[in-house]
Amino acid sequence: MLLGTILAWLSGLALVAPALDPGVAIGTAVALNICDAIMCRLIAHNNGYPRNAWTIAGLIGGLWAVAVVILLPRRDARGTPRPLA
Repeated sequence: MLLGTILAWLSGLALVAPALDPGVAIGTAVALNICDAIMCRLIAHNNGYPRNAWTIAGLIGGLWAVAVVILLPRRDARGTPRPLA
């Protein structure tokens, strides 16, 4: 199942449980990607980034999109990055 393998790697599920049955892996990966999309939306909103774009990125990219949005610097109201100090 190529789709199951792709979804498992995008959601990060393949890192935790690589030997899951393809049917179980697809269902679990879809549920994880929905949770990742919600986390991306919340983090992006709190850090000044567009919520809808990061929600879609979380749905598609899963765990990897969450990691990227967490590492991005905060932005102020004008959209410019805030200084660290």
